[in-house]
Amino acid sequence: MRQQTTCNILMVRPAHFAFNEETATNNAFQNNDTSVTPETIRQSAIKEFDTFVERLKKAGVNVIVAPDSPKPVKPDAVFPNNWVSFHQENLIVTYPMFAPTRRHERRRKILEIVEEAGFSYDRRITLENEEKRDVFLEGTGSIVFDHKHRLAFACRSARTNIDLLNKLCTRLQYRPVVFQAADQNGKEIYHTNVMMAMGESFVVVCLDSVRDAEERRSLEQVFKDTKKIVVDISLAQMNAFAGNMLQVRSRDNQTHLVMSEQAFKVLTPEQIKLLERYTKLLPVPIYTIEKYGGGSARCMMAEIFEPIKK
Repeated sequence: MRQQTTCNILMVRPAHFAFNEETATNNAFQNNDTSVTPETIRQSAIKEFDTFVERLKKAGVNVIVAPDSPKPVKPDAVFPNNWVSFHQENLIVTYPMFAPTRRHERRRKILEIVEEAGFSYDRRITLENEEKRDVFLEGTGSIVFDHKHRLAFACRSARTNIDLLNKLCTRLQYRPVVFQAADQNGKEIYHTNVMMAMGESFVVVCLDSVRDAEERRSLEQVFKDTKKIVVDISLAQMNAFAGNMLQVRSRDNQTHLVMSEQAFKVLTPEQIKLLERYTKLLPVPIYTIEKYGGGSARCMMAEIFEPIKK
């Protein structure tokens, strides 16, 4: 049976976390503070990362930690979900990245660490050559998968090429669900996973970001057809990363919805009560990583799905 959640997570411990000017060109969630030294930012990010890993492990999640290499400097290495995904179809997909500094994050050593942890895959789809054509598709940042129903949700952006998405979906035998999403200023949302998080029985989504009425109705119909409980968040909640969550599973088969502490604090009591009907909530403090990196909890976790046994 196809799984939406896994208890196996890859995380990359950052070596040189920092504000990245290359990614800030189309990531409105990033902020810089030049009054704080780069070393302070780096140390704070490492501390937040270690706390995050500790809390996942305490919850019974199997976390495979791969260390970032010191050189070349990779300020966003803490977000591995953008360059790799591990699938139940017995394959690994590696993706083309918008920012040249981020392309160094694709390292054979990290895949070897995953294999050494007991996960082997027979096939690999390599899409990174598309970078030569300035065509990008940034992993599960660009794509939010509903694995049970074989759906791939994606909002159009400079980092999410729909033609390439369609080609990948053909190979994976998934159906793409494409729409436009924008923030309160009308700027396109750079990654789908900041406005949508897919759970086993629910979806957290910022429907207000989908301005086109027809696309919004189509999206809501898909959720209805797949019997997803919709937890609709506001644009303000989305800006606090309330859409950037990931449901994971512990070894004792308990699910946890992982989110940042900032995201948890902006949820309403009603939203918390609704989510807690279906899963435990697991907030983690990652304020530095969110502020300077423009990504949150979901971006820091690459799910490792074990191949389905035939």
